[in-house]
Amino acid sequence: MIIPVACFSCGRPIAHLWEDYKSRVANGESAKAVMDQLGLERYCCRSMFMGHIDLLETVAKFKKA
Repeated sequence: MIIPVACFSCGRPIAHLWEDYKSRVANGESAKAVMDQLGLERYCCRSMFMGHIDLLETVAKFKKA
């Protein structure tokens, strides 16, 4: 739901890059090019970004019972 603070495999901090990545990809840039420019070189960190689905807004609509 929320991007993890650090990569699960290598422990590198990645959460601070998420908003920039999301906005640049939404504007039509290639995901590969954006990750290269942000310095995400390891496949484990790249997979965290490629496999993440942002569901925070969807979950926030529901009340806790």
